[in-house]
Amino acid sequence: MVTALKSQFLFTMSADLEESIPVGAGPLGMRLVAYVADGTVKGDKVNGVMLPGGGDWALIRSDGCLQIDVRACIKTDDGAIIYATYGGRMDIPADLQPKAFNRATAETIDPGEYYFRTCPLFETGDERYAWLNRIQAVGVGRLTSTGVAYDVHQIL
Repeated sequence: MVTALKSQFLFTMSADLEESIPVGAGPLGMRLVAYVADGTVKGDKVNGVMLPGGGDWALIRSDGCLQIDVRACIKTDDGAIIYATYGGRMDIPADLQPKAFNRATAETIDPGEYYFRTCPLFETGDERYAWLNRIQAVGVGRLTSTGVAYDVHQIL
């Protein structure tokens, strides 16, 4: 029996990103690296900050779709460290890309005009957040003037 997919909102995660470092066109596509400078996590069950040092090792594929490859750490307001890793896809129509990849105009684009989804997994040794070790989440992303933001939902 197939059941409908259900989810529960966990938090909004906003990441301020340093300027992307273009690695160049390799055999898989155009590689870009964008490091996390800082950010926030705000929700009913998890609140904290994004620690610097994480980042996205993104790949712009030959079809123009951006393949996301993120590793980052969250420090909760009560001192726990949560490691997050996720892949995903960001597909922005070609006519919107000049605005999307310009920080001054990125936030003016309605997120409904492009596709930006992630699939976060979490890891922590802190018992208060051990439940995160056992869930699958999905993030619905949007571009901001300083980086990216996601509304993250637990898949039930």
